[in-house]
Amino acid sequence: SCFGIDVSVNFCMSAITCPKLKRLEMLPKMAPHHVRSGGLGSMVGLKGLSAGIGGGSPLGPFNTDQTIIYERVFVNTGNAYNELTGIFTAPVSGVYFFTYFCHSGGVRKTSLHLYKNNEVILHIHDHQSADTADNGGNAVFLQLQQGDRVYVRLKANTHVYRSSTLTNFSGFLVKKKKTIKNRCT
Repeated sequence: SCFGIDVSVNFCMSAITCPKLKRLEMLPKMAPHHVRSGGLGSMVGLKGLSAGIGGGSPLGPFNTDQTIIYERVFVNTGNAYNELTGIFTAPVSGVYFFTYFCHSGGVRKTSLHLYKNNEVILHIHDHQSADTADNGGNAVFLQLQQGDRVYVRLKANTHVYRSSTLTNFSGFLVKKKKTIKNRCT
């Protein structure tokens, strides 16, 4: 009741009768089964990954830029992420959303770049400081063609802290590109 008026009844009734809302209400119950079986990805067109680096120690510094291999894979629907190379390859053309986050121990500079093919798209930087610990992140929507590659590189002479809960990379297909079939014969 809100000021003596029961407004929750109307909301509840519309949630029950609206098919789209009803479907959304069911997703949390369905998700654990479908994520394991690949059914949720098929149901909503999801092609995605979520992975982190583990180890609890610094990664780097190296003399040259290094592609980060996120070895702790949480989700890899469609197997678009290669656990040996650290590269996500778009299985279909469309719009994808990517995030990447890192933890810097503060003892050295951190610099991570997200690439699409060989082009730098985003940066995360942290400079050495007395506070000893910082987190950073970035996110982007990308138009990808089938076969485009997305990956994160640690820049030369920098480091990042190894923790799958703090340093991670995620991405998924938001909207598949529609193909127009040639109807001419």
